[in-house]
Amino acid sequence: MKNNIKTIDGKLLMGPGPTNIDRRIKSALSKEPLSHLDPDFFSILDNISSSLRSVFQTNNKVTFAVSGTGSSGMEMAMTNLIEEDDEVLILKNGEFGSRMENLAHRLKARVSTMSAKWGESFEQSLVIEKIKSMPNLKLVAVVQAETSTGVLQEIDLIGKHLKNTDAIFLVDAVTSLTGVSLKVDEWGIDSCFSGSQKCLSVPPGLAPITFNEKALLKIKNRKSPNSSWYFDLKMLINYWGEERVYHHTAPVNMLFALNEGLSICLQEGLEKRFERHKSNSKYFLALLDQAGLKPFVNQKKFKDLPMLKSVIIPEGIKDIELRSKMLINHDIEIGGGLGPTKGYIWRFGIMGFNSKKEFIDELFKKLTLYIN
Repeated sequence: MKNNIKTIDGKLLMGPGPTNIDRRIKSALSKEPLSHLDPDFFSILDNISSSLRSVFQTNNKVTFAVSGTGSSGMEMAMTNLIEEDDEVLILKNGEFGSRMENLAHRLKARVSTMSAKWGESFEQSLVIEKIKSMPNLKLVAVVQAETSTGVLQEIDLIGKHLKNTDAIFLVDAVTSLTGVSLKVDEWGIDSCFSGSQKCLSVPPGLAPITFNEKALLKIKNRKSPNSSWYFDLKMLINYWGEERVYHHTAPVNMLFALNEGLSICLQEGLEKRFERHKSNSKYFLALLDQAGLKPFVNQKKFKDLPMLKSVIIPEGIKDIELRSKMLINHDIEIGGGLGPTKGYIWRFGIMGFNSKKEFIDELFKKLTLYIN
């Protein structure tokens, strides 16, 4: 028996992303393409930049969408902001902090890390103490919403401290953007990137990103050129800026979709969107408890994500076997664990378009067929 949700055409995507999408976004994707150099398309780019400033809560002029998935946002930020021998600090408590560490090493930075167990977050005061002990520090990178574990990292105090230093504060907001509060300007975030396929509920393929003046000054004063041509902001900025200098062929229909997704988000309103995710998070956890399942994140000690839930797989249940049954028998996708949590947790996405009680009800209705 397949899923009973009438508002989607295919499978119910309750994994860590992508999500199902609104019909308005499907319509935007199916429009006849424009040239990426058409003046009519430039007005769409301007609207995307303006809307992204609203959701990032920033006045940064350089705010746009990278042509590529969320990982391309990471590469765009780090290849521009890190030079060889720069001293950088990576906060690592899951898969995506580890990826930033990996890339920093590839860029030949002098990499230091602070590590926490998967499923745990960092105490901001301890991070600030570490920063104070590194007088030559050039960049601090952190994941706000660690998709691999479902833990939320508070970052406001770290950013406010770094505001008064020369170090760049870089934040991975791939899963958090429009799902929880993210105040780029107020929190002193110098650069921040996200992905289209999470809480924005647009298909994967774009990475919203923003750079403030402090970050741009760092890029302007680089001693060596960016090792990447595709991600060189000094070149790409001339396409998204007023000059509209050709750099690469923009994915026009994906940008149509992002423009529509941002419109949907702003019509709902950020605060209402945050509250919807929070309310549905509580609803999910109540049904989780009724089903006799336990969250992976210790909620007495750490904050979990309202848009992504990590759940301990009960004893006697085979991870892949259950997920296969959910997909084959009911057209419902759920995610498995990564790295050390593989086979130990499931990851459930209740983000953006899919943050709906009817979707959560359908998920548990089918899931409990196999765990009770």
